[in-house]
Amino acid sequence: MPNRNYGGIIWTNHAIQRLNERGISQGDAWAVWNRPEQSRYSTTKGAWIYYRTYGDTRIEVVAKQNEKKEWIILSVWSKKVYTDNVKPKKSFWLDLFRKIFFK
Repeated sequence: MPNRNYGGIIWTNHAIQRLNERGISQGDAWAVWNRPEQSRYSTTKGAWIYYRTYGDTRIEVVAKQNEKKEWIILSVWSKKVYTDNVKPKKSFWLDLFRKIFFK
């Protein structure tokens, strides 16, 4: 069961719910926040998105500091990423359909 104060940071109920729904361990999400490969601004004011890729899965963590300068994890998700060596297979029939009707 995820902890609201895991790793010395605050986890919102939303973030904990997303961890459970998406099957991401709190330790993995904390590791992404603590040592991200990259980060970018979030659309949420004052927040950042931190991310790290593990194999073909990228975990992203949205975090910001509150007025007391405490870090708060707002949300967490993961998505599949594809490298040049591993791309999703194209549908033969869809490709054929496009070639016939959308020359």
